[in-house]
Amino acid sequence: MKRDHYLPLAQQPLRGSKIGVADAAGPERVREDSPALEVMTDLRRVPAATVAGNTSLTDANHAMKLRGVRLLLVVDGQREVVGVITTADLLGERPVRVAQSRGGKVQDLEVGNVMTPLADMEAVFLSDVAKAEVGHVVATLRRSGRQHALVIERGADGRDVIRGIFSAAQIARQIGLPMEGTEIPRTFAEIEAAIAA
Repeated sequence: MKRDHYLPLAQQPLRGSKIGVADAAGPERVREDSPALEVMTDLRRVPAATVAGNTSLTDANHAMKLRGVRLLLVVDGQREVVGVITTADLLGERPVRVAQSRGGKVQDLEVGNVMTPLADMEAVFLSDVAKAEVGHVVATLRRSGRQHALVIERGADGRDVIRGIFSAAQIARQIGLPMEGTEIPRTFAEIEAAIAA
């Protein structure tokens, strides 16, 4: 398209006006029977938070804080997903156990040393998510015992790609469950009780 195809938008002079700031609505509140897509982080709309396997644990934790996420997709040099790393992986017992088993120090570990490899994970298909409700997502997270679930989509070329991510913390925010700081609900029962209310 040519640049001159676009006309400028009309502007309003503000001199003498009293103007406030809109309140952020935040994510829309959801219920148990709301469409599951309403609580999925769609990676076609939000860039995926990724990290290389040779990144230090400190840098990975910093990247999570900067992005405001609790999960990073671990990618190789060709941007193929090889695993995931979560806040629990970084700040839990896993780094200490891995360092002890290797006879090293936690600060010498890299993401690839403590991530959950993709081969050890499960995912749900976008086609199933499109027909599901939030209650199905909560039940899936509860059954897996994880705070996150990956959503995959099969492309026209027959290749699977990670299309979205479900997060228990995000679902809790969207149902209006009070959260202290960045603490996630302690149990899925809290989330289920809140969406049932």
